[in-house]
Amino acid sequence: MSTVTSTTTHRSVRSLARRTAWLANALFWSAFAVLEAVNHGWLAGTLALAFFVLPDLTFLVALDDAPRMAKGQLPPRAVPYYNAMHRALVPLALLLAYAFQPFFAWAPAFAALCGWLAHISYDRAFGYGLRTKEGFQRD
Repeated sequence: MSTVTSTTTHRSVRSLARRTAWLANALFWSAFAVLEAVNHGWLAGTLALAFFVLPDLTFLVALDDAPRMAKGQLPPRAVPYYNAMHRALVPLALLLAYAFQPFFAWAPAFAALCGWLAHISYDRAFGYGLRTKEGFQRD
């Protein structure tokens, strides 16, 4: 009995630490996006805000299927788009390309990537992750 309680406590502590780390990431990328917007003008701010919102607009891909879905289920047709926009590796890879490729140096693009990473980090911090093939939250 105490082994089960210990395992459960260990998992919840790990989950809390993981969510706290994601929240720290979210605050970092939000601050970076705001800094880029202040330094590079309205276009950088607009793109940061657009990419902050854009990942959740993938819900619109299968909006006509939504009334037939269970509570909390994303229509399976929208899942590939949702998961693609909610993987942190995609904007991180683009940030690396931005950092090491001089032909891709455009400050508003960097601000957009900061906004995108902030969105993903906030989602993970508040318990929203990638979806299963059927459209439910993965554990």
